[in-house]
Order: sequence, then structure tokens, then C-alpha cells
Amino acid sequence: MCSTENNAELQRTSSDPALILELKTRRPPSLEGRAGCETWSVDFSPDGAWFAWSMGHGIVWVVAWPLDSEDAQNGDIDREDKSFSCGHPVWGLAFGPRPPKSAAASHPTRKPPKGNHSLLLATGLENGVIKIWKVLTGEAVFDLHGHEGVVRDLVFPQNGTLTLISSSRDKTLRIWDLAHKGKKVHVLSGHKDWISCCSVSSDCSMIASVGRFDRMVCLWSLRSYTFMRNLTGGTNKTLYLLSSCDFSPDGALLATAAFRGSSWWIDLWDPYTAEKLATLVDYFEDYGQNQISAIQFSPNGLHLAIVTDDRALRIWEPGKRGMVMQTKADRDSNGLCCKYHPQGGVVATGTRDGHVRFWSAPRTVPSLCHLCRSILRDSVSTHQMEPLPLPKRILEYLTYRNIPDRLKTCYSSDEEEWEG
Repeated sequence: MCSTENNAELQRTSSDPALILELKTRRPPSLEGRAGCETWSVDFSPDGAWFAWSMGHGIVWVVAWPLDSEDAQNGDIDREDKSFSCGHPVWGLAFGPRPPKSAAASHPTRKPPKGNHSLLLATGLENGVIKIWKVLTGEAVFDLHGHEGVVRDLVFPQNGTLTLISSSRDKTLRIWDLAHKGKKVHVLSGHKDWISCCSVSSDCSMIASVGRFDRMVCLWSLRSYTFMRNLTGGTNKTLYLLSSCDFSPDGALLATAAFRGSSWWIDLWDPYTAEKLATLVDYFEDYGQNQISAIQFSPNGLHLAIVTDDRALRIWEPGKRGMVMQTKADRDSNGLCCKYHPQGGVVATGTRDGHVRFWSAPRTVPSLCHLCRSILRDSVSTHQMEPLPLPKRILEYLTYRNIPDRLKTCYSSDEEEWEG
């Protein structure tokens, strides 16, 4: 069902200068803080015109972005807030289809035409079902059945197709063809326990997935639907948990997040060679668990957003010491997920109490060198780069091997708290 009922309140006051605004879910006091309230997933539509989040208790709310846009205020029916009742707790959601990068770059601010009902929202439920919705009409199109556990993550590849990748606690990934209403599906098996997260490379050739308890970082071919490699090798006996992963926008880097006790770390990998290029490490100064919940690269690939137990948001420039930006220390931040706006500048985070916060993210103009590398690496693998007759220094830069030895392991606490 779809309704335009006001289910949240908007708050703009905050002691943290990075916080733009906060959406707080309205619910009976008896439900506050109870299991089922969590915002496990948030997402912006490919054009940035819509924002969706799982607000707890099986409800997904979709709002026009920005929240004070003229279209929404003028009462345009296509831009009204929408509420989708899924019947079971929602753990993953994703807008799609996502146009190829070339098409998105050609029209970065184009608004969706009125009456265009092609935008879909996929919602992954606790009972293993995936529901597909038409965003503008609120119509439930069809359900996808097959997973036998919580659908933890959903991704539409950036190629304009109606392909949907899902990962689940049933230890499998599934690749669905929505053009055939999910009747054509490929199952990827190999994980030994829950899958926490999955990501698709920019050229849509690879899928990365991380297992929370089996500590496997798996790469799969999206072309042949086969297992490629496990980056961790399966030989590390240290006990830790993997929580998140994300490809850089050019597909040349894969970031994975893990934690153990009071420490967490992020590894940067070359997905083509399985080489670990750099590590960001954080040691929490107090005893107890300091979980890292989510990471995501910025749209231009310069920064990485990080959500942890002790801070609502950090922004790291890979290979640099310290943070570009970080919110104030807060052990009650309750962060679970994050998502960059497609044009950058804003990061949305979901919390354990069902709220959403929008943060101002640094807007850095990419250098010409970075832009050239991004364009080149979007279509050229590391194996294709290495034989090229290029000076060593240029080749190291193009393959992200220019990180100095002293920065291969960075510590996030080296920089003062960001004060605006």
C-alpha cells in the first residue's frame, strides 16, 4: 500500500556543525528503542531526486529531495511523500535501474519527467522476500522468492538494466532479471556464513561480498556468474567480523571494513591482483566494542564515508593520515548505514532508533590527474596497465600504488575533532 501520511518530523537544530537536518520517526512511546525500529538501509535515487529509508516495523518512507524543494511544496502529486508497507522488517533497499555513468554524467541535474514511472524501489525483508515497487505510483509490482534468510543488501548495477543483486544471511547471493519478473535467477554460493554486504564494480564485471563471520571477501564474475577469488585467502585465524565493502567509482579499489573488540580497520584492495594496498586502523580508547557499520566512496572517488559506534560519521581520504572531516565523539550515535547523494556534498546516515541524519560532506574539486586516472581505470584493469611503457612513478599512480610506506597503515585518531 502507498500513503502520503506524515510519519516523521524534521529537526534542524544541532550542536554538531556538520549536521544539516534530522528526520525522526514518529511512533508510539511503547515502541521507542525496541527491536524492529532500526533504519538498516538508506538510498538516494540515481538522479538524486528521491530519498528512501527503512524506518522500522516494515515501513519504508520515500521523500522528494531536497526536502524543501519547490515541487514538493507546490503539491505536485508525483513529488509527494510515499509510505510503503512491506509487512516484515526491511533490512535492505535500493533504487533502480541505475543509468550508465556516461549517461549520468551528461545530465547530472536533470529532473525525472513527470509521468515517468520507470523508477523502481527494491526492498529486502527479514523473511527472505524481495518486494519490487513503482516509486511514483506506490504500486507493488511483484515479489521475488528464493532466499531463506534475511535479505541484507540490494544493489542495482550501474548499466541501465533491470538486473538486481541481493545478498542474504542464507549464505548466498542472487542475481535477478526483473525484466522477467525474477524468473531468471543465478545463485552464487561459496560463503560459509551470513553475508553482510555486497557491491558491484563500475564496469559491472565484478561483485564483491563480505561474510560477517566467515571473514571471506569474495569476488564474483557478473558476466559468467562464477566465483573468482577470496581476497583474505582463508588463512587468517584471528577472530574479527567483516561488516561492509564498496568499490571505488572507477572500480580500481575495493574497500572492506572489519572490527574486533574496541578496534576497527579498513583495508584497500586491488580487486584485480588481490593485493592489499593500504589499511586505516582505529583503536578505541575505552574498553568495549566499537563496531564499524558501513563505508561508502564519494561519487568522485576522493573520499570514503565511515559509520562507527563512537562517531556518527567520518570522512577519510584514502592513503592520508587522519580524517578530512569527522563528527563529534558520541557513543550513542547508533549509526547503521550511510549513503552519499549522487552529486556529493551530502551523506545520509540511518540509526538504530529509526532516525535519519543528513550531514554536510566536504566538496573537493578533483585534480586533473585524479580525473584522468578515474576515466582510464574505469575501463582498464591493473593487468592491462602493468605492461604499458610508462614511467614507474606514473604507473604507480595509475594503479594506486603511490601510497608511501609510512602511510600504508594510518590511524584515524591522528587528527583533531572536526569543528566546522
